[in-house]
Amino acid sequence: MKSKVTVKELVGTKMVYGLLLVFYYWMWARQDWHDYYNQIQQGVILFTILFFAMRAARLHRYGKQAKDELAIQNLRRVDAIGLKILVAAVIVIAFASAVTFIDGRMAGYALVGTVLALTVIRYILFCVVNGKAS
Repeated sequence: MKSKVTVKELVGTKMVYGLLLVFYYWMWARQDWHDYYNQIQQGVILFTILFFAMRAARLHRYGKQAKDELAIQNLRRVDAIGLKILVAAVIVIAFASAVTFIDGRMAGYALVGTVLALTVIRYILFCVVNGKAS
């Protein structure tokens, strides 16, 4: 990948981080065990190592090139919207836990699911906002 690193690429890869968070939480919080879980865990760990190595190379390349200030400003706007969405989701999860509608493990799944959903929403909003600005 010798191409220029864009802000859109950096925002898009955050979805992979969210997905990895969901997988790792599943590995830590599950209550059962099947023989094939071992292969899933090893695959996720191998993918994580390879993904982080590729991302480190791309981020190093991004650090050396000129920044797109308009895209960065649009990302800040999208992050402000995302923060409001996250606060609302955490309040709902906390209330559901307080009234014992969900237990602690399910609240954890709800939180990591919210992080994953927020990364997808963030990417879509960034594409829309940045597309209008261009």
